[in-house]
Amino acid sequence: MSERKVRVRFAPSPTGPLHIGGLRTALFNYLHARKNNGTFILRIEDTDQNRYVKEAEDYIIKSLDWCGLTPDEGPGIGGEFEPYRQSERKAMYKEYSDKLIADGWAYFAFDTPEELDKLRTEAEQNKQVFAYGTETRGKLNNSLTASEKETQEKINSGEPYVVRFKMPENTDVTETDIVRGKVTFNTSQLDDKVIFKSDGMPTYHLANVVDDHLMKITHVIRGEEWLPSLPLHVLLYRALGWEDTKPQFAHMPLTLKPQGKGKLSKRDGDKMGFPVFPLPWKDPQTGQISRSYKEDGYFPEAFINMLAFLGWNPGTEQEFFTKEELIEAFSLERIVKAGSRFDPEKAKWYNKHYFQLKPDTELAELFKPILTEKGIEASNEKIVKVISEIKERCGFVSEIWEQGSFFFQAPTEYDEQTIKKRWKEDTPEKLSAISGLFESVNEWKAENIKETFSAFMNEKEWGFGAVMNPLRLCLVGGNMGPDLFVICEILGKEETVSRIQAGIKKIV
Repeated sequence: MSERKVRVRFAPSPTGPLHIGGLRTALFNYLHARKNNGTFILRIEDTDQNRYVKEAEDYIIKSLDWCGLTPDEGPGIGGEFEPYRQSERKAMYKEYSDKLIADGWAYFAFDTPEELDKLRTEAEQNKQVFAYGTETRGKLNNSLTASEKETQEKINSGEPYVVRFKMPENTDVTETDIVRGKVTFNTSQLDDKVIFKSDGMPTYHLANVVDDHLMKITHVIRGEEWLPSLPLHVLLYRALGWEDTKPQFAHMPLTLKPQGKGKLSKRDGDKMGFPVFPLPWKDPQTGQISRSYKEDGYFPEAFINMLAFLGWNPGTEQEFFTKEELIEAFSLERIVKAGSRFDPEKAKWYNKHYFQLKPDTELAELFKPILTEKGIEASNEKIVKVISEIKERCGFVSEIWEQGSFFFQAPTEYDEQTIKKRWKEDTPEKLSAISGLFESVNEWKAENIKETFSAFMNEKEWGFGAVMNPLRLCLVGGNMGPDLFVICEILGKEETVSRIQAGIKKIV
Protein backbone atom coordinates (compact mmCIF):
# COMPACT_ATOMS: atom_id res chain seq x y z
CA MET A 1 0.00 0.00 0.00
CA SER A 2 2.85 2.39 0.83
CA GLU A 3 4.12 2.20 -2.76
CA ARG A 4 0.82 3.41 -4.19
CA LYS A 5 0.24 7.12 -4.62
CA VAL A 6 -2.38 8.33 -2.14
CA ARG A 7 -5.75 8.83 -3.80
CA VAL A 8 -8.83 9.71 -1.75
CA ARG A 9 -12.37 10.66 -2.66
CA PHE A 10 -15.16 12.68 -1.17
CA ALA A 11 -18.27 10.96 -2.52
CA PRO A 12 -21.45 12.72 -1.38
CA SER A 13 -24.95 11.77 -2.44
CA PRO A 14 -26.78 14.88 -3.79
CA THR A 15 -30.08 14.34 -2.01
CA GLY A 16 -29.95 17.56 0.04
CA PRO A 17 -27.58 20.26 1.31
CA LEU A 18 -24.12 19.41 2.55
CA HIS A 19 -23.89 19.88 6.34
CA ILE A 20 -21.12 20.04 8.92
CA GLY A 21 -20.63 16.25 9.04
CA GLY A 22 -20.26 15.92 5.29
CA LEU A 23 -17.84 18.83 5.06
CA ARG A 24 -15.72 17.37 7.84
CA THR A 25 -15.44 14.18 5.77
CA ALA A 26 -14.34 16.26 2.78
CA LEU A 27 -11.82 18.14 4.94
CA PHE A 28 -10.19 15.01 6.38
CA ASN A 29 -9.91 13.49 2.90
CA TYR A 30 -8.44 16.73 1.56
CA LEU A 31 -5.91 17.02 4.41
CA HIS A 32 -4.77 13.41 4.02
CA ALA A 33 -4.28 13.89 0.27
CA ARG A 34 -2.34 17.13 0.65
CA LYS A 35 -0.22 15.79 3.53
CA ASN A 36 0.87 12.85 1.34
CA ASN A 37 1.20 14.70 -1.99
CA GLY A 38 -1.82 12.71 -3.12
CA THR A 39 -4.96 13.33 -5.14
CA PHE A 40 -8.29 14.58 -3.77
CA ILE A 41 -11.28 13.51 -5.88
CA LEU A 42 -14.89 14.67 -5.84
CA ARG A 43 -17.26 11.92 -6.97
CA ILE A 44 -21.01 12.47 -7.10
CA GLU A 45 -22.81 9.30 -6.01
CA ASP A 46 -26.21 9.85 -7.59
CA THR A 47 -27.34 6.24 -8.02
CA ASP A 48 -30.50 7.00 -6.04
CA GLN A 49 -32.28 8.86 -8.82
CA ASN A 50 -35.56 9.06 -6.86
CA ARG A 51 -33.93 11.26 -4.24
CA TYR A 52 -31.53 13.16 -6.54
CA VAL A 53 -31.68 16.97 -6.21
CA LYS A 54 -29.92 18.93 -8.94
CA GLU A 55 -29.51 21.98 -6.68
CA ALA A 56 -27.77 19.80 -4.08
CA GLU A 57 -24.97 18.88 -6.49
CA ASP A 58 -24.33 22.55 -7.28
CA TYR A 59 -24.42 23.29 -3.57
CA ILE A 60 -21.77 20.64 -2.82
CA ILE A 61 -19.38 22.12 -5.38
CA LYS A 62 -19.91 25.71 -4.17
CA SER A 63 -19.48 24.66 -0.53
CA LEU A 64 -16.14 22.99 -1.21
CA ASP A 65 -15.06 26.08 -3.12
CA TRP A 66 -16.02 28.41 -0.22
CA CYS A 67 -14.02 26.23 2.19
CA GLY A 68 -11.00 26.19 -0.14
CA LEU A 69 -11.14 22.39 -0.52
CA THR A 70 -10.48 22.29 -4.24
CA PRO A 71 -10.68 18.81 -5.81
CA ASP A 72 -7.95 17.65 -8.22
CA GLU A 73 -10.43 15.54 -10.17
CA GLY A 74 -14.21 15.67 -10.40
CA PRO A 75 -17.26 16.94 -12.30
CA GLY A 76 -16.39 20.03 -14.28
CA ILE A 77 -12.69 19.45 -13.57
CA GLY A 78 -12.09 16.19 -15.40
CA GLY A 79 -9.37 13.66 -14.75
CA GLU A 80 -8.00 10.32 -15.85
CA PHE A 81 -10.99 8.37 -14.54
CA GLU A 82 -13.92 10.51 -15.68
CA PRO A 83 -16.87 10.68 -15.65
CA TYR A 84 -17.16 11.42 -11.93
CA ARG A 85 -20.95 11.19 -11.65
CA GLN A 86 -22.11 7.64 -11.07
CA SER A 87 -25.23 8.19 -13.19
CA GLU A 88 -22.88 8.77 -16.13
CA ARG A 89 -21.00 5.53 -15.35
CA LYS A 90 -24.19 3.46 -15.34
CA ALA A 91 -23.22 1.14 -18.22
CA MET A 92 -20.10 -0.24 -16.54
CA TYR A 93 -21.69 -1.52 -13.32
CA LYS A 94 -23.80 -4.28 -14.89
CA GLU A 95 -20.63 -6.03 -16.05
CA TYR A 96 -19.52 -6.44 -12.42
CA SER A 97 -22.97 -7.45 -11.25
CA ASP A 98 -23.02 -10.15 -13.96
CA LYS A 99 -19.56 -11.34 -12.92
CA LEU A 100 -20.67 -11.71 -9.28
CA ILE A 101 -23.70 -13.75 -10.40
CA ALA A 102 -21.59 -15.94 -12.69
CA ASP A 103 -19.08 -16.60 -9.90
CA GLY A 104 -21.77 -17.51 -7.36
CA TRP A 105 -21.39 -14.36 -5.25
CA ALA A 106 -24.76 -12.88 -6.16
CA TYR A 107 -28.21 -13.94 -7.35
CA PHE A 108 -31.41 -12.62 -8.93
CA ALA A 109 -34.30 -11.92 -6.54
CA PHE A 110 -37.85 -11.52 -7.85
CA ASP A 111 -39.68 -10.87 -4.58
CA THR A 112 -42.08 -7.92 -4.88
CA PRO A 113 -42.03 -5.05 -2.36
CA GLU A 114 -45.50 -6.18 -1.21
CA GLU A 115 -44.28 -9.74 -0.55
CA LEU A 116 -41.32 -8.46 1.46
CA ASP A 117 -43.52 -6.05 3.43
CA LYS A 118 -45.81 -8.95 4.34
CA LEU A 119 -42.83 -10.98 5.63
CA ARG A 120 -41.62 -8.02 7.69
CA THR A 121 -45.08 -7.52 9.20
CA GLU A 122 -45.39 -11.22 10.09
CA ALA A 123 -41.97 -11.15 11.74
CA GLU A 124 -42.92 -8.05 13.75
CA GLN A 125 -46.09 -9.75 14.95
CA ASN A 126 -43.90 -12.56 16.28
CA LYS A 127 -41.52 -9.97 17.82
CA GLN A 128 -38.83 -10.87 15.31
CA VAL A 129 -36.98 -8.99 12.58
CA PHE A 130 -37.14 -10.22 9.00
CA ALA A 131 -33.80 -10.30 7.16
CA TYR A 132 -33.21 -11.46 3.60
CA GLY A 133 -30.15 -13.60 4.18
CA THR A 134 -28.63 -16.98 4.87
CA GLU A 135 -31.62 -18.14 6.98
CA THR A 136 -34.39 -17.10 4.61
CA ARG A 137 -33.13 -16.86 1.03
CA GLY A 138 -33.65 -20.60 0.38
CA LYS A 139 -37.42 -20.15 0.83
CA LEU A 140 -37.89 -16.98 -1.21
CA ASN A 141 -38.51 -16.01 -4.82
CA ASN A 142 -35.01 -15.92 -6.28
CA SER A 143 -32.60 -17.69 -8.61
CA LEU A 144 -31.30 -19.82 -5.72
CA THR A 145 -34.70 -21.52 -5.43
CA ALA A 146 -35.55 -21.59 -9.15
CA SER A 147 -33.84 -23.46 -11.96
CA GLU A 148 -31.60 -21.61 -14.41
CA LYS A 149 -34.30 -22.05 -17.09
CA GLU A 150 -37.06 -20.64 -14.81
CA THR A 151 -34.86 -17.73 -13.84
CA GLN A 152 -34.11 -16.88 -17.45
CA GLU A 153 -37.78 -17.09 -18.37
CA LYS A 154 -38.66 -14.62 -15.62
CA ILE A 155 -35.99 -12.21 -16.82
CA ASN A 156 -37.03 -12.59 -20.47
CA SER A 157 -40.68 -11.94 -19.60
CA GLY A 158 -39.72 -8.62 -18.02
CA GLU A 159 -40.46 -9.61 -14.45
CA PRO A 160 -38.83 -7.00 -12.18
CA TYR A 161 -35.82 -8.20 -10.22
CA VAL A 162 -32.92 -7.01 -8.12
CA VAL A 163 -29.49 -8.55 -7.70
CA ARG A 164 -28.53 -9.46 -4.13
CA PHE A 165 -25.07 -10.22 -2.77
CA LYS A 166 -24.88 -13.78 -1.45
CA MET A 167 -23.41 -13.61 2.03
CA PRO A 168 -21.24 -16.61 2.96
CA GLU A 169 -22.69 -18.61 5.83
CA ASN A 170 -21.31 -18.10 9.35
CA THR A 171 -18.06 -16.48 8.23
CA ASP A 172 -15.97 -13.96 10.19
CA VAL A 173 -14.97 -10.91 8.17
CA THR A 174 -12.06 -9.06 9.80
CA GLU A 175 -10.60 -5.75 8.71
CA THR A 176 -8.13 -3.34 10.33
CA ASP A 177 -9.60 0.14 10.47
CA ILE A 178 -7.09 3.00 10.85
CA VAL A 179 -9.26 4.69 13.50
CA ARG A 180 -10.87 1.72 15.24
CA GLY A 181 -8.24 -0.98 14.95
CA LYS A 182 -9.28 -4.56 14.21
CA VAL A 183 -13.02 -5.00 13.65
CA THR A 184 -14.75 -8.35 13.05
CA PHE A 185 -18.23 -9.09 11.74
CA ASN A 186 -19.92 -12.46 11.39
CA THR A 187 -21.98 -12.93 8.25
CA SER A 188 -24.75 -14.67 10.18
CA GLN A 189 -25.64 -11.19 11.46
CA LEU A 190 -25.71 -9.67 7.96
CA ASP A 191 -28.37 -9.68 5.26
CA ASP A 192 -28.02 -10.15 1.51
CA LYS A 193 -27.90 -6.52 0.41
CA VAL A 194 -29.28 -5.42 -2.95
CA ILE A 195 -26.35 -4.45 -5.16
CA PHE A 196 -28.23 -3.86 -8.43
CA LYS A 197 -31.73 -2.39 -8.65
CA SER A 198 -34.65 -3.08 -10.96
CA ASP A 199 -34.19 0.36 -12.58
CA GLY A 200 -30.82 -0.72 -14.00
CA MET A 201 -28.81 1.30 -11.50
CA PRO A 202 -26.37 -0.15 -8.97
CA THR A 203 -26.88 0.53 -5.28
CA TYR A 204 -24.34 2.53 -3.33
CA HIS A 205 -22.49 -0.62 -2.26
CA LEU A 206 -21.59 -1.99 -5.69
CA ALA A 207 -21.01 1.39 -7.36
CA ASN A 208 -18.86 2.54 -4.46
CA VAL A 209 -16.56 -0.49 -4.52
CA VAL A 210 -16.30 -0.62 -8.32
CA ASP A 211 -15.49 3.08 -8.59
CA ASP A 212 -13.01 3.04 -5.72
CA HIS A 213 -11.19 0.18 -7.45
CA LEU A 214 -11.24 1.71 -10.93
CA MET A 215 -10.20 5.12 -9.62
CA LYS A 216 -7.35 3.52 -7.65
CA ILE A 217 -8.54 4.87 -4.29
CA THR A 218 -6.02 4.05 -1.56
CA HIS A 219 -7.90 5.29 1.52
CA VAL A 220 -11.64 5.38 2.21
CA ILE A 221 -12.20 8.02 4.90
CA ARG A 222 -15.86 8.26 5.88
CA GLY A 223 -18.26 8.56 8.82
CA GLU A 224 -18.83 5.74 11.26
CA GLU A 225 -22.42 5.34 10.03
CA TRP A 226 -20.83 3.39 7.15
CA LEU A 227 -19.06 0.94 9.48
CA PRO A 228 -21.91 -1.66 9.23
CA SER A 229 -21.34 -1.65 5.43
CA LEU A 230 -17.65 -2.49 5.82
CA PRO A 231 -17.98 -6.32 5.78
CA LEU A 232 -20.06 -6.22 2.59
CA HIS A 233 -17.51 -3.94 0.92
CA VAL A 234 -14.60 -6.12 2.01
CA LEU A 235 -16.39 -9.20 0.65
CA LEU A 236 -17.14 -7.40 -2.62
CA TYR A 237 -13.40 -6.72 -3.05
CA ARG A 238 -12.76 -10.39 -2.35
CA ALA A 239 -15.49 -11.60 -4.70
CA LEU A 240 -14.28 -9.37 -7.55
CA GLY A 241 -10.67 -10.50 -7.10
CA TRP A 242 -9.46 -7.09 -5.92
CA GLU A 243 -8.57 -7.93 -2.34
CA ASP A 244 -4.85 -7.22 -2.83
CA THR A 245 -5.52 -3.63 -3.92
CA LYS A 246 -8.48 -2.75 -1.72
CA PRO A 247 -8.15 0.60 0.07
CA GLN A 248 -7.45 1.13 3.74
CA PHE A 249 -10.49 2.21 5.73
CA ALA A 250 -10.83 4.96 8.34
CA HIS A 251 -14.25 5.46 9.94
CA MET A 252 -14.56 8.82 11.66
CA PRO A 253 -16.64 9.42 14.81
CA LEU A 254 -20.07 11.02 14.69
CA THR A 255 -20.52 14.76 15.15
CA LEU A 256 -22.77 14.97 18.18
CA LYS A 257 -25.38 17.48 19.35
CA PRO A 258 -24.14 20.26 21.68
CA GLN A 259 -25.68 18.32 24.59
CA GLY A 260 -23.46 15.40 23.62
CA LYS A 261 -26.15 12.78 22.96
CA GLY A 262 -27.20 11.88 19.44
CA LYS A 263 -26.06 12.90 15.98
CA LEU A 264 -26.08 16.62 15.15
CA SER A 265 -28.98 17.59 12.88
CA LYS A 266 -30.50 20.66 11.25
CA ARG A 267 -33.25 20.57 13.90
CA ASP A 268 -30.62 21.12 16.60
CA GLY A 269 -29.40 24.22 14.79
CA ASP A 270 -32.93 25.56 14.30
CA LYS A 271 -33.77 24.94 17.95
CA MET A 272 -30.55 26.36 19.42
CA GLY A 273 -29.93 29.16 16.93
CA PHE A 274 -26.82 28.09 15.04
CA PRO A 275 -26.26 27.04 11.41
CA VAL A 276 -25.36 23.52 10.28
CA PHE A 277 -24.86 24.33 6.58
CA PRO A 278 -21.84 26.14 5.07
CA LEU A 279 -23.85 28.20 2.54
CA PRO A 280 -27.49 29.34 2.45
CA TRP A 281 -29.74 26.53 1.23
CA LYS A 282 -33.07 27.16 -0.44
CA ASP A 283 -35.26 24.09 -0.38
CA PRO A 284 -36.37 23.60 -4.01
CA GLN A 285 -39.74 22.20 -2.89
CA THR A 286 -40.75 24.52 -0.05
CA GLY A 287 -38.66 27.59 -0.90
CA GLN A 288 -37.56 27.71 2.75
CA ILE A 289 -34.08 29.16 3.22
CA SER A 290 -31.80 27.67 5.88
CA ARG A 291 -29.19 29.89 7.49
CA SER A 292 -25.52 29.21 6.96
CA TYR A 293 -22.03 29.85 8.27
CA LYS A 294 -21.22 32.17 5.38
CA GLU A 295 -24.44 34.12 5.81
CA ASP A 296 -23.89 34.36 9.58
CA GLY A 297 -20.52 35.99 8.95
CA TYR A 298 -18.08 33.16 9.64
CA PHE A 299 -14.77 33.23 7.81
CA PRO A 300 -13.92 30.06 5.84
CA GLU A 301 -10.60 29.72 7.68
CA ALA A 302 -12.37 29.83 11.07
CA PHE A 303 -14.95 27.32 9.89
CA ILE A 304 -12.27 24.92 8.64
CA ASN A 305 -10.24 25.26 11.85
CA MET A 306 -13.35 24.48 13.90
CA LEU A 307 -14.27 21.49 11.68
CA ALA A 308 -10.80 19.97 12.00
CA PHE A 309 -11.20 19.66 15.76
CA LEU A 310 -14.46 17.72 15.43
CA GLY A 311 -12.92 14.28 15.79
CA TRP A 312 -9.22 15.03 15.35
CA ASN A 313 -6.56 16.00 17.85
CA PRO A 314 -3.10 17.29 16.92
CA GLY A 315 -1.58 15.95 20.14
CA THR A 316 -0.42 19.44 21.19
CA GLU A 317 -1.94 22.46 22.94
CA GLN A 318 -2.21 24.37 19.66
CA GLU A 319 -5.79 25.23 18.70
CA PHE A 320 -5.42 27.71 15.86
CA PHE A 321 -4.22 26.29 12.55
CA THR A 322 -4.02 27.77 9.08
CA LYS A 323 -4.95 25.33 6.33
CA GLU A 324 -1.24 24.84 5.60
CA GLU A 325 -0.56 24.07 9.27
CA LEU A 326 -3.46 21.62 9.34
CA ILE A 327 -2.00 19.81 6.34
CA GLU A 328 1.37 19.59 8.07
CA ALA A 329 -0.07 18.35 11.38
CA PHE A 330 -2.78 16.02 10.10
CA SER A 331 -2.66 12.26 10.35
CA LEU A 332 -5.43 9.66 10.20
CA GLU A 333 -3.99 7.99 13.29
CA ARG A 334 -4.91 11.05 15.37
CA ILE A 335 -8.61 10.83 14.51
CA VAL A 336 -10.40 9.97 17.75
CA LYS A 337 -12.85 7.08 18.18
CA ALA A 338 -15.40 8.75 20.43
CA GLY A 339 -18.14 11.01 19.08
CA SER A 340 -17.24 14.68 18.97
CA ARG A 341 -19.62 17.19 20.55
CA PHE A 342 -20.30 20.29 18.48
CA ASP A 343 -20.00 23.52 20.48
CA PRO A 344 -21.62 26.60 18.85
CA GLU A 345 -19.78 28.92 21.26
CA LYS A 346 -16.43 27.40 20.27
CA ALA A 347 -17.29 28.13 16.63
CA LYS A 348 -17.82 31.81 17.54
CA TRP A 349 -14.56 31.77 19.50
CA TYR A 350 -12.67 30.57 16.45
CA ASN A 351 -14.26 33.26 14.30
CA LYS A 352 -13.32 35.99 16.76
CA HIS A 353 -9.69 34.87 16.61
CA TYR A 354 -9.59 35.15 12.82
CA PHE A 355 -11.55 38.42 12.92
CA GLN A 356 -8.90 39.94 15.17
CA LEU A 357 -6.12 38.84 12.79
CA LYS A 358 -7.64 40.58 9.78
CA PRO A 359 -6.28 44.03 8.81
CA ASP A 360 -8.65 46.90 9.56
CA THR A 361 -8.64 47.82 5.87
CA GLU A 362 -9.91 44.35 4.91
CA LEU A 363 -12.63 44.47 7.58
CA ALA A 364 -13.64 47.90 6.30
CA GLU A 365 -14.25 46.46 2.82
CA LEU A 366 -16.33 43.66 4.33
CA PHE A 367 -18.31 46.16 6.42
CA LYS A 368 -19.13 48.58 3.59
CA PRO A 369 -22.06 46.53 2.21
CA ILE A 370 -23.75 46.75 5.63
CA LEU A 371 -23.53 50.56 5.51
CA THR A 372 -24.72 50.61 1.90
CA GLU A 373 -27.71 48.47 2.84
CA LYS A 374 -28.60 51.05 5.50
CA GLY A 375 -28.19 53.93 3.07
CA ILE A 376 -25.14 55.30 4.85
CA GLU A 377 -22.09 56.76 3.10
CA ALA A 378 -18.79 57.03 4.92
CA SER A 379 -15.18 57.49 3.85
CA ASN A 380 -12.72 54.61 3.97
CA GLU A 381 -10.66 56.59 6.43
CA LYS A 382 -13.56 56.95 8.87
CA ILE A 383 -14.57 53.27 8.61
CA VAL A 384 -11.01 52.12 9.29
CA LYS A 385 -10.74 54.48 12.29
CA VAL A 386 -14.00 53.17 13.73
CA ILE A 387 -12.92 49.55 13.31
CA SER A 388 -9.56 50.17 14.97
CA GLU A 389 -11.38 51.52 18.03
CA ILE A 390 -14.04 48.81 18.46
CA LYS A 391 -12.39 45.78 16.84
CA GLU A 392 -11.44 44.02 20.07
CA ARG A 393 -15.10 43.86 21.11
CA CYS A 394 -16.14 42.14 17.87
CA GLY A 395 -16.00 38.62 16.50
CA PHE A 396 -18.07 39.15 13.33
CA VAL A 397 -18.30 41.90 10.74
CA SER A 398 -21.97 42.42 11.67
CA GLU A 399 -20.87 43.26 15.22
CA ILE A 400 -19.02 46.32 13.94
CA TRP A 401 -22.46 47.83 13.44
CA GLU A 402 -23.74 46.56 16.77
CA GLN A 403 -20.77 48.04 18.60
CA GLY A 404 -20.30 51.22 16.57
CA SER A 405 -23.52 52.24 14.80
CA PHE A 406 -23.42 55.58 16.63
CA PHE A 407 -20.34 56.57 14.62
CA PHE A 408 -22.49 56.57 11.47
CA GLN A 409 -25.88 57.80 12.67
CA ALA A 410 -26.90 60.09 15.50
CA PRO A 411 -28.91 58.56 18.34
CA THR A 412 -32.67 58.93 18.10
CA GLU A 413 -33.26 57.47 21.56
CA TYR A 414 -31.34 57.81 24.80
CA ASP A 415 -30.83 55.17 27.48
CA GLU A 416 -33.35 55.75 30.26
CA GLN A 417 -31.16 54.28 32.99
CA THR A 418 -28.26 56.57 32.09
CA ILE A 419 -30.59 59.61 32.00
CA LYS A 420 -31.99 58.74 35.41
CA LYS A 421 -28.56 58.28 36.90
CA ARG A 422 -26.50 60.95 35.13
CA TRP A 423 -28.78 63.72 33.86
CA LYS A 424 -29.10 66.47 36.50
CA GLU A 425 -30.91 69.80 36.58
CA ASP A 426 -27.79 71.77 35.65
CA THR A 427 -26.62 69.30 32.96
CA PRO A 428 -28.10 71.24 29.98
CA GLU A 429 -26.33 74.43 31.10
CA LYS A 430 -23.00 72.65 31.46
CA LEU A 431 -23.33 70.89 28.11
CA SER A 432 -24.19 74.18 26.41
CA ALA A 433 -20.92 75.57 27.74
CA ILE A 434 -19.03 72.50 26.46
CA SER A 435 -20.71 72.89 23.06
CA GLY A 436 -19.45 76.46 22.85
CA LEU A 437 -16.01 75.35 24.04
CA PHE A 438 -15.78 72.70 21.32
CA GLU A 439 -16.67 75.29 18.68
CA SER A 440 -13.42 77.07 19.61
CA VAL A 441 -11.12 74.02 19.23
CA ASN A 442 -8.96 74.60 16.14
CA GLU A 443 -7.15 71.29 15.58
CA TRP A 444 -9.87 68.65 16.01
CA LYS A 445 -7.77 65.80 17.37
CA ALA A 446 -8.62 63.67 20.39
CA GLU A 447 -5.62 64.86 22.42
CA ASN A 448 -6.38 68.55 21.72
CA ILE A 449 -10.07 68.14 22.51
CA LYS A 450 -9.20 66.39 25.76
CA GLU A 451 -6.63 69.03 26.75
CA THR A 452 -9.06 71.92 26.06
CA PHE A 453 -11.88 70.11 27.87
CA SER A 454 -9.75 69.28 30.93
CA ALA A 455 -8.44 72.81 31.28
CA PHE A 456 -11.99 74.17 31.07
CA MET A 457 -13.35 71.68 33.62
CA ASN A 458 -10.53 72.45 36.08
CA GLU A 459 -11.12 76.16 35.67
CA LYS A 460 -14.85 75.72 36.36
CA GLU A 461 -14.13 73.20 39.12
CA TRP A 462 -16.77 70.88 37.71
CA GLY A 463 -16.67 67.16 38.41
CA PHE A 464 -15.53 65.32 35.29
CA GLY A 465 -18.12 62.54 35.70
CA ALA A 466 -20.93 65.09 35.97
CA VAL A 467 -20.18 66.26 32.43
CA MET A 468 -18.51 63.35 30.64
CA ASN A 469 -21.33 60.86 31.25
CA PRO A 470 -24.12 63.14 29.93
CA LEU A 471 -21.80 64.15 27.07
CA ARG A 472 -21.35 60.50 26.09
CA LEU A 473 -25.12 60.03 26.34
CA CYS A 474 -25.66 62.85 23.81
CA LEU A 475 -23.05 61.50 21.41
CA VAL A 476 -23.84 57.77 21.43
CA GLY A 477 -27.24 57.41 23.11
CA GLY A 478 -26.01 55.45 26.12
CA ASN A 479 -23.13 54.52 28.35
CA MET A 480 -20.97 52.69 25.81
CA GLY A 481 -18.21 53.08 23.25
CA PRO A 482 -14.46 53.75 23.31
CA ASP A 483 -12.61 56.83 24.59
CA LEU A 484 -14.95 59.82 24.55
CA PHE A 485 -12.50 62.18 22.86
CA VAL A 486 -11.68 59.62 20.18
CA ILE A 487 -15.44 59.45 19.49
CA CYS A 488 -15.47 63.24 19.16
CA GLU A 489 -12.54 63.19 16.74
CA ILE A 490 -14.08 60.51 14.51
CA LEU A 491 -17.50 62.23 14.50
CA GLY A 492 -15.96 65.57 13.58
CA LYS A 493 -16.50 68.96 15.20
CA GLU A 494 -19.74 69.83 13.44
CA GLU A 495 -21.43 66.49 14.18
CA THR A 496 -20.21 66.47 17.79
CA VAL A 497 -21.63 69.93 18.50
CA SER A 498 -24.85 69.08 16.66
CA ARG A 499 -25.37 65.95 18.79
CA ILE A 500 -24.72 67.83 22.03
CA GLN A 501 -27.29 70.44 21.11
CA ALA A 502 -29.80 67.79 20.02
CA GLY A 503 -29.32 65.98 23.33
CA ILE A 504 -29.94 69.16 25.31
CA LYS A 505 -33.25 69.65 23.48
CA LYS A 506 -34.48 66.05 23.54
CA ILE A 507 -33.37 64.75 26.94
CA VAL A 508 -35.58 65.87 29.80
